[in-house]
Amino acid sequence: MYLIALCDDETAELDKTEKLLSDYEKKHPGTEFMTRRFENADELLWLVREKKYMPNLIFMDIYLPDNGHNSYPLGMEAAKELRNMNYKGKIVFLTTSREHALEAFDVDALQYMVKPVSEEKMFSVLNGLLKDIEEERKKYILLRIEGRLVRVALNDIVCCEAQGKTQCLFLADGMQCTLRMTVTELYEQLSQCQEFVRIGVAYIVNLGYIGSLNAKEICMENGMKIYLPRGTYKRLREQYFNYYCRECE
Repeated sequence: MYLIALCDDETAELDKTEKLLSDYEKKHPGTEFMTRRFENADELLWLVREKKYMPNLIFMDIYLPDNGHNSYPLGMEAAKELRNMNYKGKIVFLTTSREHALEAFDVDALQYMVKPVSEEKMFSVLNGLLKDIEEERKKYILLRIEGRLVRVALNDIVCCEAQGKTQCLFLADGMQCTLRMTVTELYEQLSQCQEFVRIGVAYIVNLGYIGSLNAKEICMENGMKIYLPRGTYKRLREQYFNYYCRECE
């Protein structure tokens, strides 16, 4: 599922964009959008800031007339604020004019589409954007940390240690996060990536952060030592070599 925000002060334009998205879903079985409509930028920005709303994709009108409730009459200004809040999703501007086209690059907007947007144009843009999103999803994992959903880069995860009914996640920057989930549930999410292996019943390790290993223990680059259960070394050594052989290809 993809979360998509539509921001336009004209209801008719919101309807048109939503219809194009619905048509795309019908012609692409398995693709599902959850859309949310905004008639001004303030509401969208408030949700991102206060409620940690993080849509995968935002379609935003480049010009949102100030009706007394909108602090960001230009979609460009709202987009800059989104980037300042560390929003890393895709932004697509919709407009009747090309006047601000060059400015779109300053806020890392992926597309700049002139209204009325044709089905052919919308579908072409969506094909590219959804492909990019899927590639990015492979590099991140969504975890609930301290009651909040947090997107964690896979490359930042050094290892995980089971501590009773919780998991302690060790990150490359030295931070530690506590997860309320089982080691099996976490491994189901991480095992799609070849660099993560399970060690016994208590550990999940990122092979890329192993400094050295022998038949008794693993020494991680962050200084942690993980003692190997009997009979696990041979299999781990194979996984370690296979991982680095793949990296060198």
